[in-house]
Amino acid sequence: MLEAASPLRQRGSVLMKRINQIEPWLGDEEKQELASVIESGWFTEAQKTREFERFFAEYVGSEYAIAVNHGTVSLTIACMALDIGPGDEVIIPDFTMIASPNAVRLAGATPVMVDISRKTLCIDIAAAEAAITPRTKAIMPVLLNGRHPDMGTLKVLARKHGLSLVEDAAQALGSRSTGKHLGVFGEIGSFSFSTPKIITTGQGGMLVTHDAGLYEKMMKLKDFGRRQKGEDIHIMMGYNFKFTEFQAAVGMAQMRKLDWRVQRKKDMFRLYRVLLDGIPRVTFMETDLDDTSPWFVDVLVEGEARDALMEHLKERGIGTRPFYPPIHAQAPYAHIKGHFPICDSVCGQGLWLPSSSFLSDDDIARVCDEIKCFFR
Repeated sequence: MLEAASPLRQRGSVLMKRINQIEPWLGDEEKQELASVIESGWFTEAQKTREFERFFAEYVGSEYAIAVNHGTVSLTIACMALDIGPGDEVIIPDFTMIASPNAVRLAGATPVMVDISRKTLCIDIAAAEAAITPRTKAIMPVLLNGRHPDMGTLKVLARKHGLSLVEDAAQALGSRSTGKHLGVFGEIGSFSFSTPKIITTGQGGMLVTHDAGLYEKMMKLKDFGRRQKGEDIHIMMGYNFKFTEFQAAVGMAQMRKLDWRVQRKKDMFRLYRVLLDGIPRVTFMETDLDDTSPWFVDVLVEGEARDALMEHLKERGIGTRPFYPPIHAQAPYAHIKGHFPICDSVCGQGLWLPSSSFLSDDDIARVCDEIKCFFR
């Protein structure tokens, strides 16, 4: 949220602040960082970007980090760096933001969708194994809302079949498994800094890896395939996927606030869970808040009530958002054949509640009161 006042809604004689489903949160620290870039006179990625990458790598526990212009591109570069292209297949959960399969297609490969686990809303490992063919080159688990499949089991499966593991960790910044930050279990992890994320640079993505060879290759892929920075000798096919110093400046200021936001997201989820306890048609996903920092507060609304609840809240100045439709239900992927019963069920019931980091406990109580009012 920028430093402008939120719109107000009239309710009786009381003015009620509008509560959006999600808003970014920027302040004076970001302004100061941006001013330093303007004063520097150099705006394409340079010293500030390298600083941001080092800061990020240290936070997630990765050897290397590479900033790129957005999250879809980061997944595409990951595929390219692993030589995934035409004729190859990548296994992806059917429940994800459409950027995941789009990135695979942008690399020239074919996304193969599989169903999800009801417990985690992440890829069903048994379904993934059943989908492996001689054309399969990688598995792309989507770490949805900071949750994850059993990463150890998934790594064993990938090694057994000679496959790469590319983690779509766009929604997992601040979340861990067995003491390790998500995104660092496979060959490459991909994060997003789009506007709704826990930290944002407007648009932006980050690739992480422990592999020096993959790091060097991805650095060239995002910079026209240059032999080295600052010269125009190109040794491989590459593209202009570079970051900017403006984005890095905002990113640095946002990273300094991340620990607080990670804890706040956990506290918000707990408070929603307490205040909505006892409403039989609203259920929360099992979430280990010691390890998981939910990007959004998500619930399942049983029966046919979800859309009516959304409208009820909208009329009262409260924004919500339904879960993504299954990928196989989206027009660009309508040709996909398969059986996705859990995904179909969850996507029809799922609802993201207001989740901005700056929401007060009173804001959350107001949302929950309106939900209780609806079900009464």
